[in-house]
Amino acid sequence: MKKRFSLNVKSYLLRHLQVMLFSLGRLWRQPFSSLMTVAVIGFALALPAGLFVLLQNVNHVSGEWDDASQISLFLEQDLSEKQIQRLQKKIVTWPNVGDVNYQTAAQSLDEFRTLSGLGSLLDSLPDNPLPAVITLFPAENNLPDDVIQSLLHDLSALPEVAQAQLDMAWLQRLRSINKLLERGISLLGLLLSLSVLLVIGNTIRLSILNRQSEIKVMKLVGATDRFIRRPFLYTGFWYGFIGGLFAWGTLLLVLSLLSQPIQNLASLYGSEFSLQWFAGLLFFYLPLVGIFLGIFGAWLAVGRHLYAIEPN
Repeated sequence: MKKRFSLNVKSYLLRHLQVMLFSLGRLWRQPFSSLMTVAVIGFALALPAGLFVLLQNVNHVSGEWDDASQISLFLEQDLSEKQIQRLQKKIVTWPNVGDVNYQTAAQSLDEFRTLSGLGSLLDSLPDNPLPAVITLFPAENNLPDDVIQSLLHDLSALPEVAQAQLDMAWLQRLRSINKLLERGISLLGLLLSLSVLLVIGNTIRLSILNRQSEIKVMKLVGATDRFIRRPFLYTGFWYGFIGGLFAWGTLLLVLSLLSQPIQNLASLYGSEFSLQWFAGLLFFYLPLVGIFLGIFGAWLAVGRHLYAIEPN
């Protein structure tokens, strides 16, 4: 009994292997039309994958910069040191506030003198025009924007604070744009996946129509729908798998062309940034997504058109 079961499994797997190779051979015998279909699938998969890679690189660069939630408080000029210390102790007890650093007006002037190189001009001023500054950092990284804005509003309302400023607010806006782009790329990937389904479904539909007479004969001699459906599903499998590899190769070619110009641009800003390719991750996911879309698209096309073909 066990031996018979083993033989049945081997026979079943052998038939699947034969049909798989038979389907690949059909594509090989029609190189031009197969290449056109594979290219369309590959480009449709490569576009959202390429945008994903570029977005991940932007996120990587922005993550290396200073925290966008840092807030600077410019204090009123007439505050005494005791008032500033009381304010500092008060702010530390607030929720969502972590480290707090204090810089006196004299330290602010010395820092500006060092950075600007206007030492002699600053010495001629009758008074120090720069205020004392309290710099605070959030208690947790990546606080939601509404929490940061609420904290900024509460700090601005303090009577000791002349102005509250969110440092590197542009970086926070960039991260918000990145989140928007992530959703846009997801929607684009969904739409292009739908286009891949339509391309594969239409290709399988044409293949079914071209083999309509053959299918009728197979049904006359007792072939089951499962037996007839199998080569079309494997055809979708090959279209998706090869299309995924095509997308991977196309993406690597494009990234290789962009890598050196991006590195040259980064060097102009004193950065050692190099483009991350995610080649291993994409080599796994792109063919896998292609196989899923290929089999699913073929299954939809076969399910709709195969049952309509009946021998007279």
